[in-house]
Amino acid sequence: MASKHAPDTSASGTEPPLSGVVVIDLSTGIAGAYCTKLLAEGGARVVKVEPPEGDPLRRWSASSTEIAQEADGALFSFLNGTKDSVVADVGVSGDLDFVDTLLAGADAVVWSSGTPVADHPRLSPSVIRRDHPHLVVTAISPFGLDGPWRDRPATEFTLQAWSGGIMGLGRGAPDRAPVHVGGRVGEWFAGAYASAVTMTSLLRTAGTGVGELVDLAMLETQILSLTYFPVSFYEALGRPFRTQRRLSVPGVASAADGLVALGCGTAQQWFDLCAMVGHPEWIDEGIVPSITERANEKAPEINGWLAEQTVAEIRDLATAFRIPNGPVAHGANVTEMDHHQARDFFTTNPRDGFTQPGPPFRTSPPLLREPEPAPGIGEHTEHYRAEPPRRAVSDTGRTPDALPFRDLRVLDLTTFWAGPSCTHYLAMLGAEVIHVESTAKPDGTRLIAGVPITEDQWWEKSPIFSGLNTGKKGLTLDFRTERGRELLTELVAACDVIVENYTPRVLEQIGLDYPAVRALRPDAIMVRMPGFGLDGPWREHPAFAYVIEDTSGLTWLTGHPDQNPVEPYSIGDPNAGIHALNALLLAVRHRRRTGEGVLVEAAMVEAALNVTAEQVIEYSAYGALLQRAGNRGPAAAPQNLYRTVEPDEFGGDDSWVAVAVQTDAQWSALCAALGDPAWATDPALARASGRRERHDLIDKHLSAWCATRTAEEIVDILWGAGVPVAQVMQPHRQAELAQLESRGFFEAVGHPVNATARHSTVPARFSLGPSSFHAGPAPLLGQHNRELLRGLGVSDAEITALEADGVIGNAPAVSGGRAATK
Repeated sequence: MASKHAPDTSASGTEPPLSGVVVIDLSTGIAGAYCTKLLAEGGARVVKVEPPEGDPLRRWSASSTEIAQEADGALFSFLNGTKDSVVADVGVSGDLDFVDTLLAGADAVVWSSGTPVADHPRLSPSVIRRDHPHLVVTAISPFGLDGPWRDRPATEFTLQAWSGGIMGLGRGAPDRAPVHVGGRVGEWFAGAYASAVTMTSLLRTAGTGVGELVDLAMLETQILSLTYFPVSFYEALGRPFRTQRRLSVPGVASAADGLVALGCGTAQQWFDLCAMVGHPEWIDEGIVPSITERANEKAPEINGWLAEQTVAEIRDLATAFRIPNGPVAHGANVTEMDHHQARDFFTTNPRDGFTQPGPPFRTSPPLLREPEPAPGIGEHTEHYRAEPPRRAVSDTGRTPDALPFRDLRVLDLTTFWAGPSCTHYLAMLGAEVIHVESTAKPDGTRLIAGVPITEDQWWEKSPIFSGLNTGKKGLTLDFRTERGRELLTELVAACDVIVENYTPRVLEQIGLDYPAVRALRPDAIMVRMPGFGLDGPWREHPAFAYVIEDTSGLTWLTGHPDQNPVEPYSIGDPNAGIHALNALLLAVRHRRRTGEGVLVEAAMVEAALNVTAEQVIEYSAYGALLQRAGNRGPAAAPQNLYRTVEPDEFGGDDSWVAVAVQTDAQWSALCAALGDPAWATDPALARASGRRERHDLIDKHLSAWCATRTAEEIVDILWGAGVPVAQVMQPHRQAELAQLESRGFFEAVGHPVNATARHSTVPARFSLGPSSFHAGPAPLLGQHNRELLRGLGVSDAEITALEADGVIGNAPAVSGGRAATK
């Protein structure tokens, strides 16, 4: 059958940014499939190379629904729409030559191990790079292609444990095992990151005739998505972010008629919650040592009040108080929520008719290709044998730049985690990023490190702010004032890219929505990152990571099955950031090709709904409501956490290992490592279905075995046997992992106020560089005021006057004497 992707047009008839780019997909699993899905939607022609039996995802269902022989699993259909499929049998030398011909005519290849095709020695990333030096080769692997752990077995679950993400933000009640974030979310996040680094490489190598190897490690993407810069925090402040686990309160609570989610991410939100539940006297008790501890102290009274109100009553009150809140979404109810319906977000799969999420972002003009059906196995083999892709050779003589965004000037009007994580990537790869704050409202991450405001320059001591903002320039500007708005307008006109994550009304009220920006600079790229979008009934709702997690289904699959779900309290922000980055890179490519500007609307919740797509898909296609299962999961059995003999580093009984058995061969290896005990000889346990049915029995015996050994002993024994295993790390110990040290994932960054501390970098190594990512420390508040304002033609005398009037400044305007801590 002929390829279905000509001509390449978006919904508006605009040529998609990646039109003409050919990507060969040698991956399997969610990460690679989601990466190439994003590239295909951006216009790339993706040719999926499968073994004769097909990609294993074709037979997959998270609910264990049996897939008819002639059909494909719904998740495969969602992830592989708009792609072509060819079959290659690696036992046939001519088929390997066929794959080589495909690679010779392509621009990029996405690789992960797990199929006979990808695992053939002729198709390893290093050999592909050697034989096809023009290609961008993106390799997705658990630990990276080099380093001492490169060949160690791992699953998404054990990577969460190694990353510190399971312990990361104190997830789970302290009287139970900590819980991982459900839904294999790490694979989705890794796929989104793989797409972004692939587009980065395509941008920098375009027209050079030179490719590169992009080596992405899922352990590193897990660190960036599930933990909050714990190494930087520990080394800068001399203490970990958390020393014990606590539930977030209120978090997900039981109302009179169902579950409701409420959050307190700032001091003001805690004070407002005190008033809402009828205890304004709590406000006078302050928030020392932290909001979390205060909320846990008051949990009985808070939960008692909530239990007497309906969900609607609670949400109406919380919205009036501007306390972040939302319904608790899952696969059965999320498509019926009024906001998602008003935005017409969910769509119908074009081949199989089930409900699926729409794209994770929207653009004007529309740049994304309309969804097309997923291919049958080998549907396009004969077409590509007869007409293989032919690479358009366009050597401009340009040399690829190790800093591919050196020519971009970015106005960063973002705060907290989601927006700054997007712009931070650009800064680490060469962009001039101007981070705008005000003395009245500094970036929120300056305020959540628990540094008392009695300390000198307390606002400069947040390692979280530092972790998100190295290499940026800092400007303070109060655009509530007329002169502040004028200067902001001048800055907009002087920048290539504007990124903001306020609620929609903020920029609209000061006259800087996209039409106004386009009038100032027609080629500007404007990325807007509201929590819930620019329209719809929830558009003005405040959005923090936990609310996005609640309203998308991320929370639903996290926690023990006999308790309320637990908010991940992490991935909602960086997931929004990486999807906004994908959209921004498409917009950059479009601008370079056409000279036109682009508006990107990257709603946080819609990015989250994409990485929780499996819940909606399983319910719509099979009527299966996926449920949280503690630390068990659909892809491995056994999979769980097991307590070890030693105390944790704080003297508590909270030391664990993670074990996950994905294959029958790994089960045999586990049994051998345990000494082939009698209980494991049951023939039913040789099959995954039998192990799942007898999971309680396996847990009982593995718990007893682990309870007499240290985590290090267990890891040595099981990894030596080839079984996926991990120590459940305290997150501030990440930098001690030999694999991360080998890859240079952390870099030491000095600071004019704080101690030198190691900072995380980009979770991929680019063969074209850079060799290091942090060009300098995060800016002090208003550090570059004079430099930047002089660049706009403002005189020194006026700058001094602006300081006197409070339009700019170098210290927060603090009132009330309360430290904002979390």
